[in-house]
Amino acid sequence: MSTPYPFAAVVGMSELRLALLLNAVSPQVGGVLVRGEKGTAKSTAVRALATLLPALDVVPGCRFSCDPVAPDPACPDGPHDRAGASARPARMVELPVGASEDRLVGALDIERALAEGVKAFEPGLLADAHRGVLYVDEVNLLHDHLVDLLLDAAAMGSSYVEREGVSVRHAARFLLVGTMNPEEGELRPQLLDRFGLTVEVAASREPDERVEVVRRRLAYDADPAGFAARWAAEEEALRARIVAARALLPSVVLGDGPLRQIAATCAAFEVDGMRADIVMARTATALAAWSGRTAVLAEDVRQAALLALPHRRRRNPFDAPGLDEQKLAETLREFGPDDDDPDPDGGPGGGSPAGGEASDDQWRGRDRTDAGPRGDTTSQPASDPASQAASDPESQAASGEEPQAAGGRAARGAERTGAAEPHPPGEGAPSETDAQPATPAEPFRTKPLTVPGVGEGAAGRRSRARTTTGRTTGAQRPHNGPKGKLHLAATVHAAAPHQRARGRHGRGLVIRRDDLREAVREGRESNLVLFLVDASGSMAARQRMSAVKGAVLSLLLDAYQRRDKVGLITFRGREAELTLPPTSSVDAAAARLKQLPTGGRTPLAAGLLKAHDVLRIERMRDPARRPLLVTVTDGRATGGPEPLLRARGAARLLAAEGVASVVVDCESGPVRLGLAAELAADLGAGPAVTLDGLRADAVTALVHEARRAA
Repeated sequence: MSTPYPFAAVVGMSELRLALLLNAVSPQVGGVLVRGEKGTAKSTAVRALATLLPALDVVPGCRFSCDPVAPDPACPDGPHDRAGASARPARMVELPVGASEDRLVGALDIERALAEGVKAFEPGLLADAHRGVLYVDEVNLLHDHLVDLLLDAAAMGSSYVEREGVSVRHAARFLLVGTMNPEEGELRPQLLDRFGLTVEVAASREPDERVEVVRRRLAYDADPAGFAARWAAEEEALRARIVAARALLPSVVLGDGPLRQIAATCAAFEVDGMRADIVMARTATALAAWSGRTAVLAEDVRQAALLALPHRRRRNPFDAPGLDEQKLAETLREFGPDDDDPDPDGGPGGGSPAGGEASDDQWRGRDRTDAGPRGDTTSQPASDPASQAASDPESQAASGEEPQAAGGRAARGAERTGAAEPHPPGEGAPSETDAQPATPAEPFRTKPLTVPGVGEGAAGRRSRARTTTGRTTGAQRPHNGPKGKLHLAATVHAAAPHQRARGRHGRGLVIRRDDLREAVREGRESNLVLFLVDASGSMAARQRMSAVKGAVLSLLLDAYQRRDKVGLITFRGREAELTLPPTSSVDAAAARLKQLPTGGRTPLAAGLLKAHDVLRIERMRDPARRPLLVTVTDGRATGGPEPLLRARGAARLLAAEGVASVVVDCESGPVRLGLAAELAADLGAGPAVTLDGLRADAVTALVHEARRAA
């Protein structure tokens, strides 16, 4: 087994480390969602937490890690009457994105159940994670049916496995930790709300901190065991502090004042439901215990809000998570303790942590740098030598960034995103069509767009497909052993004629592997929705482009809800541009769309040929994912010889390869040429759809009906 990277050696990321440590102190906080760009050590920090968790007492031989003090009465390995106890390290179980349902919840041997009448159950990852940590890397890419199972287990604290009338239940209470890169797509709102805390991480822009990251990583890679040994004292101090905080937690008092601040904060930020209030209360209590206090302070409430509310503030998928800290400060001030409160710290245990340790500002890591055991510079709090030694790992686990670093990062972030200073008059100012991109109109609910036929792509919510979930449509003999769910009726039907020849005695059936039949199921798949948007001068009228952007934004929202991959091609001037390569991040597509300029000629043929090239490459990358091309244009084509004929030829090329298409006709005004309808015919897309026809409440025919007719 490889030596894990020490938690205390992680550089920076103070909020992430604090959130993980608070969950270690109080698992009832509800887990952590870590959002950040690739290569920011998200997974390293999460995996490092496992070595800090205290050991567990379990019932010997129980595969479900029952607590000897209060064993699960429904445990499949029970009953555990007068069971002994054995200690083992806490587990961190990783759920792969591509895991099967049986791997997650466990598998029942239906063959033995039919033949012998016994419940032969093989526990899954949920059983392994009970009383531990369940970690999902790239949690936003997890299949919907696995997300549903996680939601059920997290809500009920138990897992139910049912196969053709045979059921098993076991306890499944775990700390859920997920990491994700927002560029690869957002998380379903239901699962997002299940994470108690959320943290945004980004690579430091400070050279000194980056140097220290590289130095420590190289040292670890060269000698993992030796590197871990150099940090062993810091790790043990953190472990001891977690144990002490857990012991103190039941004694922490959440007074009426802080509780009122929590309720007022959640109400002020208009979060849905009451889960946010409960999570904030548990987080603030854990913060107090972590700092060695028995009373919750206003600063605990503020920090709890910064960790528990940002991901609950989103109103639609295109909203970035975040919190208005000025509004938060005003709310806490308004509902804070009165000036004449004789004990603003909330009674016994208020003020600085017990034992002479650092103040709240110091233990949270403000204005401090990371420390290393080899003479790295560290600002230590003024205290006695024993307390100072104990607080050194604290600085490793809760260090913060200098205020200048955040400002520098914001400035450099503006450079990376292409933000530019306004052009002075007469100095290379952009043309009128490019100066201010049109603001998208308000999104609306769209009619369903589907790909005809039955596919076999990744599970989703758009087009019909043969999947591992969904309604049962038949049975088949499995190839190379059963892979899907057993079709009980078909299996019994196959085995019944052979019972006498097989010498059946008693009630059980004599089942052979050749008798097994697996269910054929039909559900929905996700598709690649490739948007081809006309951004030429013919679309440049402000109101018209605003309506077009609003329609595409509505389709993007629909793609998000149906778990599709999306891509964006725009054409204007002399060429077409792949504005956004196919991705699961609908947010990125929406951001590119909002900044889309207009003007110039209409190279429609170039746009169609670019779409052909993109789809050809994606077909090689993911053959099972079927594409849907959505072309948003008025059908005009200009530039070069015979532009309209070349555009129609490119459209026929796409149609010949069987690409499912929808044409959204943006033409407006009293005089209409009907070119978009001709383009739709060449693409084999059926009737073109107007902008108004996209609306779900319109009376026009559904687009997918036209696709079936085609």
